[in-house]
Amino acid sequence: MIANLELRPGEALSEVELAKRLGIGRTPVREALQRLAREHLVQILPQRGVLVTEIDIKRQLRLLEVRREVERLVVSRAARRATPEERERFDELGRAFAAAGRNGDQVLFMRSDKEFNDLSVAAARNEFAAGAMGLMHGLSRRFWFLHHKQADDLKTIAHLHSQIALAIARRDEDAAAKALDELIDHNEAFTKETVNLEY
Repeated sequence: MIANLELRPGEALSEVELAKRLGIGRTPVREALQRLAREHLVQILPQRGVLVTEIDIKRQLRLLEVRREVERLVVSRAARRATPEERERFDELGRAFAAAGRNGDQVLFMRSDKEFNDLSVAAARNEFAAGAMGLMHGLSRRFWFLHHKQADDLKTIAHLHSQIALAIARRDEDAAAKALDELIDHNEAFTKETVNLEY
């Protein structure tokens, strides 16, 4: 709800309203809000409520600094440690990303991206990197969801994801890390361009 901007940056949230809206009790809502606060997607203000955090360009650039290092580790370890079944799925995802870019299919891209992220973390077999990745993806996905239409770069971003997935499938650690660096370079340029478009 936050990553897809159903709940907008700066919006005030109420545990009671969210529980009602989702049809669940307040305890799971409270636990989810605490997790979202750890992921920097909401801010809990004692005695005042909960706010969806604003999207800040400088924070996004700092996030990309960390993402580059952690994801480089994840994709290179996934290339090294993936099982034959996982490598086969990376190959399929590489082809799905290419098709999404060719056809301008955002739904296929988003579905493939979610699976790719989950599979990369699982194949890397490093619980500490997995924890760090979990903290970063919600913020990154929300930023992209807010700004991707102005960039009109699905073809490029899908191609870069495809290159990473196919390198992992080939067990090519260096190529996976290089393709990841190209993706983060693109994301940094996109983030900086967003500043120019907004201000």
